[in-house]
Amino acid sequence: MSVKMSTSSPEAVKKLLENMQTDLRSLSMECKKKFPPVKEAAESGIVKIKTIAARNTDILAALKENSSEVVQPFLMGCGTKEPKITQMCLAAIQRLMSHEVVSEAAAGNIINMLWQLMENGLEELKLLQTVLVLLTTNTVVHDEVLSKAIVLCFRLHFTKDNITNNTAAATVRQVVTVVFERMVAEDEKFKGLTEEPPVVLGNSNRRSVSTLRPSAKDAYMLFQDLCQLVNADAPYWLVGMTEMTRTFGLELLESVLNDFPEVFLQHQEFSFLLKERVCPLVIKLFSPNIKFRQGSSSSSAASPAPVEKPYFPICMRLLRVVSVLIKHFYSLLVTECEIFLSLLVKFLDGEKPQWLRAVAVESVHRLCVQPHLLRSFCQSYDMKQHSTKVFRDIVNALGSFIQSLFNLPNTGSTSSTSTTAAGSVSGSQASGQGGPGVAGPGGGLTLQAAFEYRGTWIPLMNVSVQGSAKATYLEMLDKVEPPSIPEGYAMSVAFSALLDLVRGITTMIDRERAKEKQETATRDEAEPVNSPQRANNQQESMAHEVWEEMVNACWCGLLAALSLLLDASTDETATENILKAELSMASLCGRLGLVTPRDAFITAICKASLPPHYALTILSSNATNLSNKVYSIQGQSVQMVSPSSESHQQVVAVGQPLAAQPQGTVVLTAKNIQCMRTLLNLAHCHGAYLGTSWQLVLATLQHLVWILGLKPAVGGVLKPGRAVEGPSTVLTTAVMTDLPVISNILSRLFESSQYLDDVSLHHLINALCSLSMEAMEMAYGNSKEPSLFAVAKLLETGLVNMDRIEILWRPLTAHLLEVCQHPNSRMREWGAEAITALIKAGLSYKHDPPLSQNQRLQLLLLNPLKELSNVLHTDIRQKQLECVLQILQNQGDGLGPGWPLVLGVIGAIRNDQGESLIRTAFQCLQLVVTDFLPTMPCMCLQIVVDVAGSFGLQNQELNISLTSIGLLWNISDYFFQRGETITEVLEREEAVLLKQAQDKGEPLNRPFHPAPPFDCLWLCLYAKLGELCVDPRPAVRKSAGQTMFSTIAAHGTLLQPPTWNIVVWKVLFLLLDCVRKSSTTADKEKIESGGGNILIHHSRDTAEKQWAETWVLTLAGVARIFNTRRYLLQNLGDFFKAWEVLLDHIQSAALSKNNEVSLAALKSFQEILQLVTPVKDLDKPDALGAVDIPPVLLESLQITGPGRPLVRSDSLAERLAQRYVAQLQLPPPGEEQDDCALWWSAWNTWYLIGTECTRPPSGGTDKLAFIPSQPFLTALIQIFPALYQHIAGGFSMDDLKKLGVILHGAVSVPISSDASPFILPSYTEAVLTSLQEAVLTALDVLQKAICVGSENLQVMYPVIFEQLLLFVEFSCKPPQYGKMETKHVANAKYNQAEWVALNYVPFAERSLEVVVDLYHKTACHKAIINEKVLQNIIKTLRIPLGLKYACPAESTCKLAVSSLLKVLSIGLPVARQQASSGKFDTMWPELANAFEDFLFTKSTPPDNLSIQEFQKNEAVDVEVVHLISTEILPFANFIPKDFVGRIMRMLNKGSIHSQSSSFTEAEMDIRMREEFSKVCFETLLQFSFSNKVSTPQEGYISRMALSVLLQRAQDVLRRYVEDERLSGCCPLPRQQVTEIIFVLKAISTLMDSLKKTQPENVDGNVWAQVIALYPTLVECITCSSPKVSSALKDALGPFKDFMQPPVSKVQNGES
Repeated sequence: MSVKMSTSSPEAVKKLLENMQTDLRSLSMECKKKFPPVKEAAESGIVKIKTIAARNTDILAALKENSSEVVQPFLMGCGTKEPKITQMCLAAIQRLMSHEVVSEAAAGNIINMLWQLMENGLEELKLLQTVLVLLTTNTVVHDEVLSKAIVLCFRLHFTKDNITNNTAAATVRQVVTVVFERMVAEDEKFKGLTEEPPVVLGNSNRRSVSTLRPSAKDAYMLFQDLCQLVNADAPYWLVGMTEMTRTFGLELLESVLNDFPEVFLQHQEFSFLLKERVCPLVIKLFSPNIKFRQGSSSSSAASPAPVEKPYFPICMRLLRVVSVLIKHFYSLLVTECEIFLSLLVKFLDGEKPQWLRAVAVESVHRLCVQPHLLRSFCQSYDMKQHSTKVFRDIVNALGSFIQSLFNLPNTGSTSSTSTTAAGSVSGSQASGQGGPGVAGPGGGLTLQAAFEYRGTWIPLMNVSVQGSAKATYLEMLDKVEPPSIPEGYAMSVAFSALLDLVRGITTMIDRERAKEKQETATRDEAEPVNSPQRANNQQESMAHEVWEEMVNACWCGLLAALSLLLDASTDETATENILKAELSMASLCGRLGLVTPRDAFITAICKASLPPHYALTILSSNATNLSNKVYSIQGQSVQMVSPSSESHQQVVAVGQPLAAQPQGTVVLTAKNIQCMRTLLNLAHCHGAYLGTSWQLVLATLQHLVWILGLKPAVGGVLKPGRAVEGPSTVLTTAVMTDLPVISNILSRLFESSQYLDDVSLHHLINALCSLSMEAMEMAYGNSKEPSLFAVAKLLETGLVNMDRIEILWRPLTAHLLEVCQHPNSRMREWGAEAITALIKAGLSYKHDPPLSQNQRLQLLLLNPLKELSNVLHTDIRQKQLECVLQILQNQGDGLGPGWPLVLGVIGAIRNDQGESLIRTAFQCLQLVVTDFLPTMPCMCLQIVVDVAGSFGLQNQELNISLTSIGLLWNISDYFFQRGETITEVLEREEAVLLKQAQDKGEPLNRPFHPAPPFDCLWLCLYAKLGELCVDPRPAVRKSAGQTMFSTIAAHGTLLQPPTWNIVVWKVLFLLLDCVRKSSTTADKEKIESGGGNILIHHSRDTAEKQWAETWVLTLAGVARIFNTRRYLLQNLGDFFKAWEVLLDHIQSAALSKNNEVSLAALKSFQEILQLVTPVKDLDKPDALGAVDIPPVLLESLQITGPGRPLVRSDSLAERLAQRYVAQLQLPPPGEEQDDCALWWSAWNTWYLIGTECTRPPSGGTDKLAFIPSQPFLTALIQIFPALYQHIAGGFSMDDLKKLGVILHGAVSVPISSDASPFILPSYTEAVLTSLQEAVLTALDVLQKAICVGSENLQVMYPVIFEQLLLFVEFSCKPPQYGKMETKHVANAKYNQAEWVALNYVPFAERSLEVVVDLYHKTACHKAIINEKVLQNIIKTLRIPLGLKYACPAESTCKLAVSSLLKVLSIGLPVARQQASSGKFDTMWPELANAFEDFLFTKSTPPDNLSIQEFQKNEAVDVEVVHLISTEILPFANFIPKDFVGRIMRMLNKGSIHSQSSSFTEAEMDIRMREEFSKVCFETLLQFSFSNKVSTPQEGYISRMALSVLLQRAQDVLRRYVEDERLSGCCPLPRQQVTEIIFVLKAISTLMDSLKKTQPENVDGNVWAQVIALYPTLVECITCSSPKVSSALKDALGPFKDFMQPPVSKVQNGES
């Protein structure tokens, strides 16, 4: 169009005119001389042009009209045959043509002129150019002119000049095209007008063209002549042809047929030509090729063509024509095509020459890329009866062609000799092109891609892009000689053809199926009415039939060829393509439901994946029925190929075969891995169509996975793992990088199972299960690592199909449970892994409806978990429990009805299962108790208690037992807090169960049945704890005991009163019995250590000692409950019986030979004695007051358990009040009397314990005798005060005596030396032991009670005194304990096992103080006087007083004196008052003895006594004398005479100095007790003269005193004189001198006194004694001491009064 524009625009026209004028001028110039006519014509031409330009507006039209004239000068110019002019003219003519200003006439002239030039052989190229311009720029040339132009071109094609020839050939081709293009354009123009196609007669000749339009007619004539020429006949239209080649004719025919097929299809005339002329021609020309056999010489098979030409060009061009015919006109030429195709197949024969086979293969390839054509073949031939199976033959021919290439030619024919050279060339060329010769995984340069089979090596060339058949030899139009075919060429083309064939068929069928599906879908939507469906269905079934026929026809040949090629392939890409083809076919067969071919293809891939000759039964059995068939392809037999082993493949892995007894190793090549990936791909993408062949696929994958050493990891994914048995698996780096990919694909394969329909899924599961069964069989009795492929993949499949898990759960889990019981540990471990992973996934999956609404599914999912408990293998149970733990952590809140099942699993532990298992189970339980109690049904709480208890009882792991006891405590807390809710729920459920039981007529089967359900829950808890309290392990017992008693203390209030009965008898006493029994029979052997390196304290190093602790705890606990819950228990009716039982337990514990138990028993005893009395006032605002809960309980409600505050709100109190107020009444008024019985029962127990434990051992000196400990005795005695409060009312003298026995016994018990440092103070400290304190306290309590009590109680005082005085004696005489030898504490060695007597001094002294105090208060009581208490006191004191210095403790003596003084100061007045009654008569001699023993002791003071000490002692003596002088002597008339006489004698004795020879001179005067003597003397003096003699009694004491005094003076003087005489010049000791001076002074004093006294008062006897002194005094005059002399002088002076003359007898009464 643009050309039109440009040539018709004014500028272009103007330019044309100018150019023409210029041309004409040039022409006239050139011809001026030689050719005048031409010059003239040129000049007239110029005028003509100018005229036209001037006259016309449309210049171009005018030019065209006159074109003959305008052209004329130029034609004449050409006629000159002058080269220069001719060229110029031709150029000018071309310019005119190009502006389309040439008319038909002018065109004819031009062509005639060109013809002449041609005949003269001038300007040949210019001629061709001009013809081409003429024919292409316009359509004015038709018919003969046209044919002449065409012939002209043909003629030029056959000149001698090469360039001309080629240009002419090109021009001919273009002209032929132009002719047909004109026809197409003409048809286009008339397209709208319909016209009746004329009836074509059967055998019409060329004349029938009259119906055609002009251009069509030209085309028809031309095509017809071409056929004539090729057939070597004369042309009808192309007149003037001189020669023609067949090759050129065939090329032209081919190009027309190829470029303008619609012409032949739309016009019957042309169709007729095809059928009648072209096809016969082709068949005729083919005949020499068909007859030809390799080996006969080419020349003999001469072509029948008149022009004898070589025979490759023709044959090759014929094949090209055939290809075009088949491609475009198959529908017209069905029969002819059948012939062509059969010929083609024949040309592939091995006997044909190589080049013929090559071009035939290229032609077949061209067909193979046209699937629709192939489909038509199948429909037209293969599906018709009695027709050649063309399609099948083509495929089989390809197959046998490929197979034949591997069979080396047996004759050394030309083609085979050239192979190697050509092969090497093509090889180097291929690698040079950078084709397949790239560095492979091994690193070195890989060889060229090739096939290699049984020693035949065929290189593979890159022949065409996939899907297009780019031929090489069919394009060699310039070759005349048959080319030499490179070695691998034919193979490469055949290979491409195969691949394209498969690709074409599969994509075509898939596309058609998809379309059909879509149509069906839209149709179903549009019209559900089924009227028009029948036709469609028929169509569809037709289509299906075609597809199936196509597959059935081609699969055998394809499989044979592909498996051969796969085995021979050495190139990865080629292998990949072959595998893709096999995969596509398998998938297609699967989709079409063709089982046999599907399995055959799959088997082929499977075999190729495995190492050669690998023994895999499933494949061989499946392959036998295929490989035993031999498909016959045109008489040649094609055998199914099994992989051969000698392929030179790169080895990438060495592994062990998966067999029960593996022999050696197997080798996997890169190709095997490639095949494996294809297999994976097949299963992944086409799993839905595999059906039963899953078995094949999975079995193969399993073996490959095994050889590669892939092991299952989490979720069933297979990961590269090291093989277990040594280095049997060797993997190259190439495959190592591939493995993750393979494992990934493997996983994706099973992930994609979620898209399978239910049936396919079942196929998959069944296949996996049977694989797994085989693996299990193989693993029996085999320690070798089993194949876990199937198990792992069952897991993966289950996981991805959770949404429809119900349909596959049972078969899946049933199989996995079997796996879990397998003896091979790896096998069962994975079974468990799979089953637990599935359960976890199933529970966490968001099902629809959710599990909470689908209990059946939930129980279904949990059931396998329960089944696992039946498996005995520990590892499986471990997995099971880990699974439970995770389920709890993730789905614990939603378990609902699944709880009993889960708890059952947790609780299914046994002692033989090992520690870790129990630990895991326990973690689960902990989680349940801490997090899930509120969410589980209340009915399960009892199970929780049982399970927790069973963990306490297991003996594998102590810490777990202890912690589980803690859990029971937590559970009890939970019960307490949720009490009301739980009660309601349980009571509802109980009602339902009761009804069911009644309906069945059975009793309700529940532990502790008649009790309410909530109480039963508590009882189960207590019973469990009770079992734990007698566990063999001490720590467990301890913990359980503490928990049990804390729980009962904290939460016991929630129990109904009747339930308490069960608690007391069935729980508490039962427990006490068990503990007592175990304790008494426990082993006394020493336990070396507590297992491992734990040291055991010596107090716990025997079983007996450990049980002792338990006994202690239990007893204490029960006692505490009796204490805190007494008023609740008292209402139960058999409380007294229970009390007795409890006391019995306390007694047996107290008397056990274990200090710890016995002491604790007493503590419990103490506790039950401190019972609180009930709150009497109901006015308390607190509701609790009304329910009578002891204050102790309130405390326990506030402070419960180890650091956990309880919910203590009024609501608790109110709930308790409401629930129990009906049953709990206040104690009735008579309760106190009831209590009495309890207390007296307690007193009896106490007395029994006391007598038993204080009784000395009968064995005597036996070291091993059991002696109660001090703390025990202390505790025992300390109980008495509390007990006494309750029994004081009936406490009798007998009881008091019993008490006394026990007190005395207790104090007498010695201590073992190793305990003494802790109990005894150092010997010098005066401290009481706590036992002694307790004894005194007990007496104190009694005395106080007597004090405030009634008269009749006071008779008990003397007994108390008696008891105390006994204790006082201990200071000097420690008590004996049986026949035991005790050492004095100071001499005891602590490390020896011996018994030490206590230091009783402080105790005795304290007792003495008590005695004094008590006497102070009670001296006047009748009982005291009657029972001679004072006498007893004095008698007792006499012992220490008499010992004086010999007393064990100095303090005792001092205290004794002071006490005596105090007691006497109180008692003497009483004694004087009662003098007449004679009740004190026996006391006086005692008292005199006491004084005498003390003042004149037989013990000597120790040598080391200091002077100060001595003076202190003397002061005490003086004090006693004072007492005598103030309290006794003045009242002599009330005192017996002999007593007074003894006192006087004592004073006399005291007033005379007693001398000790051991005294040093310096100490003499002090040691002589000067002061004491003086006081004695003064006292004597004082009572010698008393002015106021009021009673004869007083006079008697004076006389006695005087006489004693004088007697003493006489003695002293005599001794002095004696000593003085003996001593000679030596002075006498100082104290003796002092004594004499003192006596002399006393004498002078006495003389003074006598003078003053009334004479009648002085006894004559006294005077006689005084005078008798005088001679003795005189004797002393000789003394040497001036002091003595001075005193003597004073003494002698008064005697002058006696110097009177003797009196005469007075007669008259005067002196």
